[in-house]
Parts: sequence; C-alpha cells; structure tokens
Amino acid sequence: MGGNGGTAGAAWAPLSHPVFRALWIASLISNVGTWMQNVGAAWSMTSLSPSPLMVALVQSATSLPVFVVGLPAGAVADIVDRRRLLLVTQTWMLAVTALLAVLAFADVMTATMLLALTFALGIGVAMNTPTWQAITSELVPPSELMRAVALNALPINIGRAIGPALGGIVVAASGPALVFALNAASFVAVLVVVYRWRREAPRTVLPTERVIGATRAGIRYARHAPPVVAVLVRTGVFIMCASAFWALLPVIARRDLGHSALGYGLLLGCFGLGAIAGAAFLPRLKRRLELDAVVSLATILFALVSALTAVWRFVPGIGIAMIAGGVAWIAIMASLNGAAQTAAPAWVRARILGIYLIVFQGGLGLGSALWGFAAENVGASSAGAAVVGLAAIRRWPLRGSMPLDLAPSAHWPEPHLDVVPAPDEGPVRVEVEYRVDPANAGAFVKAIGDLEPIRHRDGAISWAVYEDPAHKGRYVETFVVESWLEHLRQHERITVADRTVQEGIRRFHIAGTPPVVTHLIAAKLRRS
Repeated sequence: MGGNGGTAGAAWAPLSHPVFRALWIASLISNVGTWMQNVGAAWSMTSLSPSPLMVALVQSATSLPVFVVGLPAGAVADIVDRRRLLLVTQTWMLAVTALLAVLAFADVMTATMLLALTFALGIGVAMNTPTWQAITSELVPPSELMRAVALNALPINIGRAIGPALGGIVVAASGPALVFALNAASFVAVLVVVYRWRREAPRTVLPTERVIGATRAGIRYARHAPPVVAVLVRTGVFIMCASAFWALLPVIARRDLGHSALGYGLLLGCFGLGAIAGAAFLPRLKRRLELDAVVSLATILFALVSALTAVWRFVPGIGIAMIAGGVAWIAIMASLNGAAQTAAPAWVRARILGIYLIVFQGGLGLGSALWGFAAENVGASSAGAAVVGLAAIRRWPLRGSMPLDLAPSAHWPEPHLDVVPAPDEGPVRVEVEYRVDPANAGAFVKAIGDLEPIRHRDGAISWAVYEDPAHKGRYVETFVVESWLEHLRQHERITVADRTVQEGIRRFHIAGTPPVVTHLIAAKLRRS
C-alpha cells in the first residue's frame, strides 16, 4: 500500500508548487470551455447554413491557424516575456469569444462571421500554446518536468471528455450564445492566475532577436539536433496512424453502435478516465522501463484499442477499451511532449514546441483525411500501421533517463579585440587552431566531427575542418555566422553538454597554450 501511495504522490507532486497548481486548475477550466465552444460553434453553423462544407470549415478554421502562425508563435515566445505574451493571447481569446457571445445573443451572427471569429480564436490558441507549454520548465524542478508534462495533458483529455457533453446540454437548454459566454469566462480564470504570477525573466545583455531571424534559428536548431529530429519523426509517424481513431470514432459511435450524442460523450468520458489513471501510473512505469519501452507498450495497446473499436460491437467492452485507450494515449503524448521539452535549451524551447505542434496538427489533419478516405473506399484499419510505426524507435530513439544537460555553460571567454565590431557587421568567420599528435590524427578528426551539429544549431551557417599540409598536426576548425551579434549569441547558447564535447576534443591539443581563436569579419569592399 505504501508503494502505491508513493507512486500516486509522485505522479501528482508538481501540483505542490503553487503557481503550477493554479495554472493547472485554470487550464482545466479553460479546456472544458474550449470543448464546449467547439460544440457550440459546430451546432451554431448547422442553424446558420445547411451546407455540410460550411460545417466542416468550422474545424478547418480551428486548425489552420497553427500552420499560419505556429513557427513565429514559438519564436515570439522565446524572445519576449512569456508572462506578458500569455496575458496578450488570453485577452485576445477573451475578446473574440465575448464578441461571439454578443453577436449570438443579439441574433445577428452569420456563417461568415462565425468562421472569421473561429479563425481569430484559433490564432490566439496557436500563439498561446507554445508559450504555455514552454513555461512548464520554469514552474517545476527538472526532476519533476516529465510528471508535470503528463499532468498538463490531463486538462485537455478531461476537457475532451466532459466539455462536449456539457456543451451539448447548454446548447440544448439555452442555445450556443451561452456556451460562447461561458468560454469567455473561462479565459478570465486564466488571466487572473497569469497576472498574479511574478515571473523571473532570464537576463541577457544582448539585443532581442527579431522574429524572422529567431524563426530561422529555431528551424536550424531543429534540423541539427538529433533528439529533436527523433521527437518530430516519432510524433509524425504515431499521429498519422492514431488520427484514424479520432476521425472515425464519431462515425463508429453513431452508425455502428447506434449511440446518441450522450453515448458518444460517455465514450469520451471513459477515455478521459483512462487518461487520469494513466497519468497516475506513468511515473512508476517510467522508473521500471526505458522511455522507448513505455512508448512501445503504449503504442501496441493503442493499436489494439483502435482495432477493437473498429470491429467490436459489445458496448461495455468498448467502454473498457476506451479506458485502456486513454491510458495508452496519455503515456504516448506525455512521453513525446516531455521529450520535446527536454530536447531543447531554454533559449529555443518554445520554437521547438511550435514545430512539434505543427507536426502534431499536420499529422492529425492529413491522417484523418487519408484514413477517412481509406475507410470509405477500401475499409482499411490503422491498427496495423500503428504497430509498423514501432520500427521508427530503433532509427529515432527518444532520450529518457539520460537527457542532455542543456543548462547554459557560459564558459567561452570574451573576445579580445582592438576594434569592437557593430552588432550587424558580418558575416563573421571564427577559426580555432589545434595542434595534434599525428599518431592521434584519425581519432581527432572523428571526434571533432561532433562539433558540426553543435555549431550549426547555435548559429553557424557553414562549418569545416582543415589540415595544414605545411605543418604536420596543425588543424583549423572554421565556422561562419551571419553577424557579430549572432556570434555573441553563440556565447550565450553554449550548453553544459556542448562543453563536455569540446573538452573531449581539446584533450587532443598538445600545445602548452589553449587553441588559438581568431575572429574575422567580412571587409566592406569599395567598388569604383
């Protein structure tokens, strides 16, 4: 009994931190409101337009903003104060939902207005989500981050479980306008908590990055960080297969099981119950198994649940299967999202989460369309494809019990310069000269190759190592960055894990002094 109590206590430990607890409760309220809003918007459109296309466009208007602002949203979250950005995005969503409520109460809503305001609300959600996820690491200690990520997934699943049912009840009793008003009120709860949060912003002496440059830096980091690539590939593979479950569940509930909206809501309730149980059980499982083993087992379980819901018509059994599906879903989503958060340092974390959300939403949307077409025309099931996706684990493993130390190292010395360049001067070429014992040349060249992805993800646009044929054992590493300011940012971005790699390479350096570092700035040529 004591062991189980300890496991449950560990699972809920992040809630002992007051700010995290307050934001978690506010998020729960907001997610319930959001899912009620989805029901209200879809139902409102059915009364405004008889066209199935217009009803379908409501979902498109909800999802499309992620692709429009997903990348810049992450960049903005990394370069401005995240607390202030949350206040702006939550206020925006409050204003949009309040306007929806006013128009609905006044009975002047049109189909075009509903789509436009749904899209505007989606913009707010897309801008808010990377920031909301990125602040988790600021609210709990590193040892509790994965548990906090799992807990953060619960409000979404609880909202999905009870929000549609509550929304249906309110719409049936009072119409969509009250649902819009209640959703607006849910944003007030979040605003109050965020406003009272006293965040300690990270300090830097460098100018703030510009959005376009910061977006490029985020994409560059994602390309050259193997742990990030692994998370994105694994997320895309899984969600492309799992999207069939969400796309076809309403059809199965209504057409095959003969359920009403209430029956469909009860199925989602079983799924949410499983997610709560999974979040409580997940820490204990992760202490016994590697992260990839947890994801593998959960993927197999989710595939079985997908197969059962497609062919089984025993309603109590389907309910039990949905509970198991909730356990599997929370295990996979918490593992992937947690891996995304621990794969990137603080300076680029929101950008990586923005890319992660684009992959997730893109896979969900594209997969839903593909599996819907397959089910209608060839009767295909995604269960087998989900299991096939396990093959990605060997090629793209997740970092679990041994995450990299991505804390800032700040060990690079300040450059000694006679003339200080202007921040925008460049490109800048940095050269690092090594003296290596010829007997160790092969091992050195192999080891220094590990610096290439580090230089690229911290800002380099090119990298190379040269051997001097006139002086045996002399090697020069070179990398180029866009500007002097971008090179100074490299000084801030270098991590403890990067320092470990550099120290391993410098062991090959046999000179009595440290490697010579030279900074060269492109000369401004005057043409006659």
